Amino acid sequence: MTSAFRNQIELLDSEIYYEVYGEGIPVLMIHGWSVDHRLMSGCMEPVFEKHSDRFKRIYIDLPGMGKSRPGDSIQCSDQVLDVIFAFIDAVIPGQQFLLAGESYGGYLSRAIVGKRGGQVLGMLLICPSVSPSSSNRNVPELKVIQKDDDFLAGMSREDRLAFEFFGVVMTEKTWKAYNRDVYSGIKLYDREFLDHRLNGAFTYDVDPLSVPFEKPGLILTGRQDNAVGYKDQFALLDDYPRAAFAILDKAGHNLQIDQSVLFEALVSEWLDRVLEDL
Repeated sequence: MTSAFRNQIELLDSEIYYEVYGEGIPVLMIHGWSVDHRLMSGCMEPVFEKHSDRFKRIYIDLPGMGKSRPGDSIQCSDQVLDVIFAFIDAVIPGQQFLLAGESYGGYLSRAIVGKRGGQVLGMLLICPSVSPSSSNRNVPELKVIQKDDDFLAGMSREDRLAFEFFGVVMTEKTWKAYNRDVYSGIKLYDREFLDHRLNGAFTYDVDPLSVPFEKPGLILTGRQDNAVGYKDQFALLDDYPRAAFAILDKAGHNLQIDQSVLFEALVSEWLDRVLEDL
């Protein structure tokens, strides 16, 4: 991974941490619930090694997650989006950019497209949340496809329980990536804020869009994803007529870890399509 520019910025009444890699077309990365920017940088930077001279990668910590402090005004996703727009206007003012969002970040990303689609050159959704309420989601039961029992037996009980929560491929390799990119962020989030104050839903429906998004897109889902599933995402397709849609087997909610080779190939192809479209 190339060296990063790290910064903290005051926006509205929140303090937002972010990291920037490279120069070129801006790419805004939005992580999921309770994790931090490493969810995105861990899986995306290996892809950008092939395109390092073309894109400026911007990884933020959402309010109350990672190193970002939430303001008192944030009560639901409406105010989280206000902070994101303030961030865009401060860091990449007036510029067009690419958008990549995972899980809750995919929900926020669709709201960004709905309000500022003219600025967005392309969008990647990784295991996107369609409904903010888990009770409304069509999800499969958790099914472990591959595991290394000898390795798992040597783990601490706390680490193993965390790994098993979304675990589909449970090996030493996937644990190392999970621990680095996911678990490390979970340990930092503001529990009072996320667990008791923030309502993850918007006060309005982000789907469907009033106007279809006609730029290159990619929607990736995991066949064994027991958090957001893969069936609800079909409803998004009419809004994104240029989005490739893939359901990956042997992949859960940490699809980018479970199927890292396929993930990198598909995201790289999406970037190629974006560049061809410019």
